[in-house]
Order: sequence, then structure tokens, then C-alpha cells
Amino acid sequence: MLRTASRPRWGRALLARGLGSRRGGSAPDQNGKVSEIKKKIQSVLPGGAWNPLYDTSYLPPEHSDVVIVGGGVIGLSVAYWLKRLEKPRGAIRVLVVERDHTYSRASTVLSVGGIRQQFSVPENIQLSLFSIEFLRNINEYLAVVDDPPLDIQFNPSGYLLLASEKGAALMESNVKVQRQEGAKVCLMSPEQLRNKFPWINTEGVALASYGMEQEGWFDPWCLLQGLRRKVQSMGVLFCHGEVTRFISSSNHMETRSGEEVTLKRIHEVHVKVDHSLEYQPVECAIVINAAGAWSGQIAQLAGIGKGPPGTLQGTKLPVEPRKRYVYVWHCPQGPGLETPFVVDPSGVYFRREGLGNNYLGGCSPTEEEEPDPGNLEVDHDFFQDKVWPSLAQRVPAFETLKARSSWAGYYDYNTFDQNGVVGPHPLVINMYFATGFSGHGLQQAPAVGRAVAEMVLQGHFQTIDLSPFLFSRFYLGEKVQEHNIV
Repeated sequence: MLRTASRPRWGRALLARGLGSRRGGSAPDQNGKVSEIKKKIQSVLPGGAWNPLYDTSYLPPEHSDVVIVGGGVIGLSVAYWLKRLEKPRGAIRVLVVERDHTYSRASTVLSVGGIRQQFSVPENIQLSLFSIEFLRNINEYLAVVDDPPLDIQFNPSGYLLLASEKGAALMESNVKVQRQEGAKVCLMSPEQLRNKFPWINTEGVALASYGMEQEGWFDPWCLLQGLRRKVQSMGVLFCHGEVTRFISSSNHMETRSGEEVTLKRIHEVHVKVDHSLEYQPVECAIVINAAGAWSGQIAQLAGIGKGPPGTLQGTKLPVEPRKRYVYVWHCPQGPGLETPFVVDPSGVYFRREGLGNNYLGGCSPTEEEEPDPGNLEVDHDFFQDKVWPSLAQRVPAFETLKARSSWAGYYDYNTFDQNGVVGPHPLVINMYFATGFSGHGLQQAPAVGRAVAEMVLQGHFQTIDLSPFLFSRFYLGEKVQEHNIV
């Protein structure tokens, strides 16, 4: 059933090959043969229509140059940029494997859809600056012939971050970095804050930073569907299934310091398809780990972290699922249409939702309060005890709010430094990461997809240097300290 796994050479030449057969769809030069076989069988069987004994259309192909594990917005963005930047066109076969084909548990569609440049790390600011340009011109990137244009319902109301006396100096420093990177952010005193947003109680606020342009929120579902529609039109293949195993080869080598390391290359991905006990092997050259909250588990399947503690081989991908609640409430006397996305010093955040005086928001729990990520049930006491008091203190009108609904979603939480992991693994040399963004993956997805595609196709980052986000920092202990995590 299986062909011998190929060992193609690494580099652009690898990806320039048009590789052939697909399971569930005949190659063009085989169409005539298949048609003739059908006719011969029909000629000897009574009855009319062709009824194959086994339907294999749901299976992934036997070979794909690139297998992307995770079909959320980041995985789809990687697929898009691989196809957009490939030369010649049609050179790369890309397969996206997604186990939740309804996206009912996907971080993408369960997020609140915010986008901002108010970060403290320059690379995060640059990622979001490109992503907002992508979103504002989305139909230039994702238009599909004969399909209606996308409307991501971008609301450019900005972000408003509030700082206490303790956090004021850090906020000033962050805004300086943001301005240097080209973000248009202003600082506001409590008096300026009251004049512009009279519904805010400024008690305990020493300083505020306000995004004047290119910040706000949008419809995550629209971006997801737009990317999916576009990459399908570009020839990307999809499979609803779960990656259960990697088959790899190993080479042993010694570093300059005398440490022996094992280099691995993945040659085959086993995909267990929906409603089946069987798996389908897919030969591949490259694997992209964009599995979000479950990317740590995918890394373990590839043998990452299975080595002596304190060594590169024993360094795990520190990404795990963390559950976050989002609450929706109604308040007739609440802030008006000019309301930005507000982040309180307590960590509580909120924004408007639509035009009917509805709002949504939440708050990340402390380490001690972290809920069980085994389900997506909502803790309503968390709203009553932690979120509502801070909301009512900051916006007095919210004292009379009425809770309407709620949901929970997952962060792909990087326990090391809460920043993304982008680029290749140093030992499993053909596994690339696009994960661990700890809540800001959606807003940075267009830029992250481009960065990963550049690394795969060119061997280095071109547009934005994301070297600080490489996996090796976990082994070296070099944290990328982002101070503005919401």
C-alpha cells in the first residue's frame, strides 16, 4: 500500500517539484484510463450507474510537500503565503489537517476579535502593523473570482489601556517603542481621559494610552472563512482528521562542545480520518505545527522534549491549552458608539458588541485561579466575583448591567514567556512552528503566516525578523518579555 518514503534534498529545489498522485482524485494523465475501466466494468454488470465499492474521497493524499497541522486562522495563513510566494505557481502541494471541521472549539472563532499595536516588544508591534494593513485591504489579498467581497466588519475604535501609578512609567516606555515602530498612540492624563470619555471613573488611573489609528476589532469568522475560501481556490487540500503519529529518520552528530545530538527528519504523517478506525499515511517534506492550544501534544508526537532534562533534546514546546471566559451583557445607559476596547489596570477588559448597548469582556485568571481546560464550561461566579466589580468601579453605569450570555475558548498559552513560537525546530529539522501566541494569535496571523512561508521557502525571515521567537530560546533561557498581555 505504501511507497518507499522519499528522501528529497532540502531547499527550494525540493519545493519546486510538482509531485503527482492524490488519493481520492485521479491525476490528469490517468483520467482516461479510469474512465475506460469504469466503462468495462459497467459493460459486464447489470444496471446502470457506476457505484465504487469504496469511497476514498474523504482521505488525504498519499503525498504532500507540506502538511499543516491545524486549520485555524494561523494554519490557513501559512497555507496562503506558501501558495502566494511559491515559484513557479503550482509548485508546492499543501495539505491542511484539521480535526474540528465545525470549528466549534477553535480559538479563532471563540476570540473577541481585537487587534492592536500597543505591545512592548517591537516584533509584536511590527506583526500587528502588517496584519492591520492586510485586514484593511483584505479583498486585495483574499478576493476569489465570482465570489462576493469579504466584509470583516472592522470597527476602528482603538484600544484604551489604563495604568495605575505603579504602571505609568512602564506605559510611557512602551508607547515610546510603539511610536518608534510607526504606531500612532497618544498618552492621556486622567483629566484628558475624563474629557474624551466622560463615562469613565478615573480613580486609580495615573495614565492612559490610546490607539488613534489602526486598532479596534473585527469578525474572526469572516477572516477564517475568507482565508479558507482563498486557499482552496489556490489548490490547497483539506482533510478532516487527526494527526496521530510521525515517522522519521535519525542522524547522530556531535556539537563543537562534544555533546551528542540526534537530528530527525519527518518523512510521513499518519492521519486518522473522521468516522474511521484506520489512518492514512501521508509522505511529506515539511510539517507546520499550527495546532494552537494542542501544538505541545503534536510536538511530543514528533519526539520533541523526549531527552535528558537540561539538554536541547529534552527541551519541550511549552505550549498548553488555557481556558478563557468571555461574557456578554446589556446596559442601556452604558458607553456610546465611540467606546474603544478598554483594558483596566485590574486586567478586566471590555468593548461594545453591535449597536444595541451590548458589551462583551472578561479577565484572565491568576495562576492559582486557572480553570480546568478539559471542557469549555463557563464559570459564572468568576464574572460575579472578579469581572463585574472592576467593570462597575471603572464604568459606574455598569452597576446595573444585565448578563446575557457567555462562552469559553482556548489560549495557546506559552508558559515560558507568553509570546509566539515561529520557525524551525533545531533538531526535528523539517518541523516548523506557528503557535504559542497566548491570546494575540488571531490579530497577528496574516504576518505570522508570511514569516513562516519565508522561512520555509527562503531559509530565513525576510520581511520581519522574528529570530527572538525561535524555539531555541527555551533551551537558552532567553525570554521575550511582553508586558502588554491581555
